[in-house]
Amino acid sequence: MLRIHFTDRDLARVRVAAAPDPLWETVLAMQKLTLDGIPAFARWRRRVREGLRERDARTAVRFLQTIAPPARYFPDFLTPAESACGLKAGLSALRGTPADRLGREVALMAKHHRLPGWTQGLAAGASAALDQVAGALRIAHDTLVAPQWTNVRTQVDIDRALRSRLAGESGTLGLLESLRPAFRWEAPVLTVRYPVDRDLRLDGRGIRLVPSYFCWDTPVALADDDLPPVLVFPVSHEHEPAPLPKHLATLLGRTRAAVLYAVAGCPTSGELADRLGISAAAVSRHTTVLREAGLIASRRHGAVVLHNLTPMGAALLG
Repeated sequence: MLRIHFTDRDLARVRVAAAPDPLWETVLAMQKLTLDGIPAFARWRRRVREGLRERDARTAVRFLQTIAPPARYFPDFLTPAESACGLKAGLSALRGTPADRLGREVALMAKHHRLPGWTQGLAAGASAALDQVAGALRIAHDTLVAPQWTNVRTQVDIDRALRSRLAGESGTLGLLESLRPAFRWEAPVLTVRYPVDRDLRLDGRGIRLVPSYFCWDTPVALADDDLPPVLVFPVSHEHEPAPLPKHLATLLGRTRAAVLYAVAGCPTSGELADRLGISAAAVSRHTTVLREAGLIASRRHGAVVLHNLTPMGAALLG
């Protein structure tokens, strides 16, 4: 079991991540790749196998699995806090990991499984070894996570919206209670099933909660108690939308169909642009057409515009 001990100060410093964390999602996706017994990821695994036929992608994933094997310990430096600001920021922070920390984490890895010889350079803080890890993570992200990013972002956004609403209605205690049934909140301790027996004392630092698409069954916390506390927990896959129907892309055009599909998560215009990798002008153009066709509804709240499906749009998506 994992027992997270809160103080009054910690309750005022609970934060929910604003978006999926690309490095956490990449490492966890890589671990799920070989775990065939998880139905929620079966369709995703079938799709990414095509990308893994490329030599560079296959080599990168196998390389990373030597230091982050499935369902086992992996070093904290792979998921720096800066990754919350995007993949580029996360990889830059990874490359700047201090040598003494790398030495400690590589030594801890060695206690769990046999390591290849190249990790000696990593333990010494060699920039070439860090560049090799960062490059492999980028390839793994582009192969495993990026093609699934619309679903990842939608499911995480839905979870975050739920937590934020409960926090607004009932405060931090309502947020912590919303983590049931996987978690049990008995003030001042949050308890959850975990691979090892562990106590994490926040000591006034607070904690960052990170909803994750590729986390499954049990949450994941950083191994080093001295780092800023983070708890990654799985989002629900219960109402995950089906893949974009081919007939819809033919009817509307691929990008406009993808916009309609993404609107099912009730996003803002900025979130649509981020999820789909298109410009704000393109979002405005496509949502205008969809709105005039009666497929979506839009409403402005201050500086942001929120979009939602109409019954006709929902029927078209099936």
